[in-house]
Amino acid sequence: MTPFPNFPELVQRVQRNCHIADARYARDATLCNYLLEMREFYRWEHEVPLTRTLPRQELGNWISEREALWDGLQADALEPLPLGARSYDAFDVAAINAALVPRGLVYGGGYGRFGKPHFFLAQLKRREQREGLTLFVSGCEYARDLTAPPAALLDGAVFLREDALRRWIWDKIEIWGVRKVRGALKSALECYDFAADADAALERMAEQEAETLILHEIGEAMAEPLLGPAWRDLIASFSGRRAEIVARAVRDNLADCLSTLPRLIERDAAGSMHFYFANFEGVRSAMFPLLAEAYRGWRESGSTDALREAVQAGSAHWQEAALRILRLHQADPAVAEGTIAAWVEEPGALVL
Repeated sequence: MTPFPNFPELVQRVQRNCHIADARYARDATLCNYLLEMREFYRWEHEVPLTRTLPRQELGNWISEREALWDGLQADALEPLPLGARSYDAFDVAAINAALVPRGLVYGGGYGRFGKPHFFLAQLKRREQREGLTLFVSGCEYARDLTAPPAALLDGAVFLREDALRRWIWDKIEIWGVRKVRGALKSALECYDFAADADAALERMAEQEAETLILHEIGEAMAEPLLGPAWRDLIASFSGRRAEIVARAVRDNLADCLSTLPRLIERDAAGSMHFYFANFEGVRSAMFPLLAEAYRGWRESGSTDALREAVQAGSAHWQEAALRILRLHQADPAVAEGTIAAWVEEPGALVL
């Protein structure tokens, strides 16, 4: 990496923006999710190995200190980022990366679920072209916020964060390890041979599941021209969370029927298939019982026929479901949000 003249200042500025975003949004999560994310963030910030038990007292003190820091930043504006003689708006990602990428760095800044800003600054491991998209794969992260999405699509670029992905997978395994229930995640861990060497298996799993996440983001890009620019405006217009949960679930199902699942089936990627269905839950699963049933059939018979049929049916169904949501919203935005939000509990109108 070519030395960057004001690298420490850049890291500090990005991290401050991360703190400001967390100050405004982090405590909106459920208590359980909030504490899980805080544990993971403490582990990242203090460079605690994934397999090491966290010190309970120190963690509790750190949470109190971090919340006090947030209280002092909540009203602050996001700061521009200094790059040489110029400063850039925190969301001017393309211009910032034009300066950083030649020096082996990559930056991300955009909006995630429920309008929360996300920022990160990391080591750039590689850049390549995939399906007309620019793929940035990052390694060591120098600055990040509490929630670290492992992959994201932004303005024709896919950002794959290997460090965040590895931590996300490990959190899943830790939670599963409390009860060790049978099911998709257990099958995925067996495919990657975690029982023999957990560290080596985690590396293999992170490498393979990185491809699954990239395939999903490619699917998101494929869905964009099918839904049009009005879809992004729709997501931004929701005043509550429930309607956004439904709309994102519909688009995620569409993206996976367009890209993720067809490729996994073609490759006979058993470990990735099991891990996909370990995370196929909530509203997405409730809306798509046909796919869950096809997965059970594949587990029992080894045949992918039902999976292929479910994916083919899903491609058309979820596109039409998304367009239906758009039509409802265009006809009467206020009424539509309530109708869409109600589908969180009763998704019968959308079920396939």
